[in-house]
Amino acid sequence: MMQTILGANGQIGRELAISLKRDFNAQLRLVSRKPEKIHPNDEVVSADLMNYEQTLKAVAGSDIVYMTAGLPMNSELWASQWPGMMRNVIEACVTHKAKLVYFDNTYMYPQTHEPQVEETPFSPNGVKGRVRGLITKMLLDAMHQRRLEALICRAPEFYGPGKTQSITNSTIIDNLLKGKEAKVFLRDDTQRSLIFTPDASRAMALLGNTPDAYGETWHLPCDDERPTYREFVQTAEEVFATHRGYRVLKHWQLWIAARFNKTIRETEELLPRYKTDNLFVSDKFKARFPDFRITPLREGLIAIRAEQGIPDYVAAVN
Repeated sequence: MMQTILGANGQIGRELAISLKRDFNAQLRLVSRKPEKIHPNDEVVSADLMNYEQTLKAVAGSDIVYMTAGLPMNSELWASQWPGMMRNVIEACVTHKAKLVYFDNTYMYPQTHEPQVEETPFSPNGVKGRVRGLITKMLLDAMHQRRLEALICRAPEFYGPGKTQSITNSTIIDNLLKGKEAKVFLRDDTQRSLIFTPDASRAMALLGNTPDAYGETWHLPCDDERPTYREFVQTAEEVFATHRGYRVLKHWQLWIAARFNKTIRETEELLPRYKTDNLFVSDKFKARFPDFRITPLREGLIAIRAEQGIPDYVAAVN
């Protein structure tokens, strides 16, 4: 069975390839602009998903296609490219009768303290949220019209090893690993729903290889402990053997920084989620797959520490 990953160079795609080979002995095709093999017998295909013919060729012969591709945090780029990419992937899967597993995020959800479930109505707060809502609706419409078999995997904010890109990684984990002070957006006392990137990929591989999971949206599993950033930083400092602390960045500070820093400016539409508890609920997945093990926060941070080559004895001494 050929299982194809679109966007295979990103952290989610890479971890997904590892899970599919390890857990399902899948025949893998890795697709990106500049794909790289992860296993010796992986097939690699170079493709631009904005090009329909290249997308069609990349999907040909696939039984299951995983859409894990991403774009830089750029609202103009998202608005101009995401709809075309999604349209091309849907049509390629329809043409080749391939199943589609789409990796989604929560940008289109209301940024309130209300628990987020699979049925939560979309209420985006900015361009990126509206774009994610639009392309998800494109896929839902195709599913409801029975044009293809597909499922949606939705994840909250990431933390993890390797190329993991998230606000938590860039402002907290990366800073602490460099011996710098961590930065926390707006508040340090709200509960955060976070998912460890290898868990997200393992869960997506499991769903993709579960025939009765198709036709539905699934929240990927994360720990219900939901640490505050104060607790997160404390645990990370213990694991990374550093004691640089953290600083809470107020809204006015972020607003000023955004006038000069495009990366920070691109996060502005997401700021409301840091003012309040972020409660992402994955009970549906946990009920369907009760044996799936979710990585505890400390264990996930230890895995990041190990990847960085920080010896155990250093952490123990500090």
